[in-house]
Amino acid sequence: MSSIVIYERDDLMYSLLREWLSAAGYTVSESSAPVELVVASFSTSKYENEMLIRGARRIHPQAAIIALSSQARSGLSSDGAAATALGVERVMAKPLTRGELLAAVESIIGPPNRTR
Repeated sequence: MSSIVIYERDDLMYSLLREWLSAAGYTVSESSAPVELVVASFSTSKYENEMLIRGARRIHPQAAIIALSSQARSGLSSDGAAATALGVERVMAKPLTRGELLAAVESIIGPPNRTR
């Protein structure tokens, strides 16, 4: 399936993430469709982040989650203690590169299904 949903408040960042993922061959779905991966931008509010994770898990119970945060620092162990504490598969620092995002996505859900 290789489908992904993006939860990002900033329209420009949303468009950029969607463009990167779509160009790589992944399907970017609407928020209510079943997906393999959720890419979510996290805020500084612990409460908002917990609500976002709960909502994503309710809508997409089988999906992995990548948390993007401007509060994370580059070099943070992306699948270590911070990810475990948040209950996600990966934490990535913003800003990030296209290559970093695509490598993380592929490591979690595999390469895109290009047979469509």
